[in-house]
Amino acid sequence: MYKSIYLPFDNSAHAACALELGIAIAQRSAARITGSHVYAARLHDLRFRQMESGLPQRYRGEAKLAEQREVHDELITRGLGLVSDSYLAVVSSKCAAAGVPSRCVALEGRNWQRLVEDIRASDHDLVVMGALGLGAVDISRLGSVCERVARRTDRDLLVVKTRPLDRAGCIAVAIDGSARSFGALMAALELSRIFERPVEAVAVYDPHFHAVAFRSISGVLSPAAAEVLRFSEQQRLHEEIIDGGLARIYQAQLDAAAKLAAGRGAKLRTMLLAGKPFEQLLDYVRERQPWLLALGRTGAHSDAEMDLGSATENLLRSADCHLLLAARGHEPALEQAADSATAWTAEAEARMQRVPESARAMARRAVLMHAAQRGHTVVTCDVIDSCLNALMRDGTTAPEHEAVAGDAAARPSSCPFGKRQAR
Repeated sequence: MYKSIYLPFDNSAHAACALELGIAIAQRSAARITGSHVYAARLHDLRFRQMESGLPQRYRGEAKLAEQREVHDELITRGLGLVSDSYLAVVSSKCAAAGVPSRCVALEGRNWQRLVEDIRASDHDLVVMGALGLGAVDISRLGSVCERVARRTDRDLLVVKTRPLDRAGCIAVAIDGSARSFGALMAALELSRIFERPVEAVAVYDPHFHAVAFRSISGVLSPAAAEVLRFSEQQRLHEEIIDGGLARIYQAQLDAAAKLAAGRGAKLRTMLLAGKPFEQLLDYVRERQPWLLALGRTGAHSDAEMDLGSATENLLRSADCHLLLAARGHEPALEQAADSATAWTAEAEARMQRVPESARAMARRAVLMHAAQRGHTVVTCDVIDSCLNALMRDGTTAPEHEAVAGDAAARPSSCPFGKRQAR
């Protein structure tokens, strides 16, 4: 669970809700809160100098300008510092009243930049901040400070979007099979215990993209190029196998999530949707009205250079529930994920039936692990052969490996699970 919570505070309505939420988490997780506020004395000083040319003539003499600059510098520096201290006193007093240890820090400079620097230099594992600040207007959906912090930090970020905090609704998690989506699930399970809310997992696959792509390609591909690429066969393959396979893959990810939750004593409701991920997730949020949506900062198709995934970016702007952007990763046990995501051909299943019943479970586990490590989602006889060859090369004697290998090394012809005989 979270141990150190960072809370930017500007005394706006959303910041007040963020403080309330941060305190609730800290109370149940024995976490410490660090409140921060950034003031921009140098920016005000620069603006004042830029406006000097517009001052009335009586204020533009050498002596008068020097006096005005000195007075302004002192008032701005001291005044903004006092404002920051006053804001942070609210954080300190509310934390003290709730019995939560806290400290506060006032920073000078550009707000988002100083926040990012302070977060990166710390060991905070959760940032809680309002989606909007003091500059919000009626049509505002996401403040610039929140967005810039979201793009540049590598910690879990809880974005407070709605008021009041006691609005009904579940905690939803977007699962796409990435480590960060399972990290979001772990965070959601922790928060569900704190706020006593059920958890739902949602996965979205896109069966329409390939159809759109093939229509686009067919409009520009010459007959000769289509023949080289075997375009018709590729299109049929996607229609008949790949698009349907996507549904099975994402359902397997949901099954793995449910097993992960069950292992922590939680029941997970799951939902599989088809369509553009961010659109379907946004529709889900509008229809189901969850209290919070947890998802990875980046998804299954992102690389290390990506700041936010496309679905996360769209939902950060458009979803009207609280959002938890998970930077943490979690890898389900390989065996657990493989069991949910892997299918067996009829021939491979029949071959497994020839393994003695007392050893069959261990043999199946060894084959599943071998398949998962090599990216297979369907176990065929060739995968079994590959597993058997690997075990023989390793010379291992682990019980499950013995169950797979049997006595094939000594008497290949007598091993019912051994390689298929050539005919």
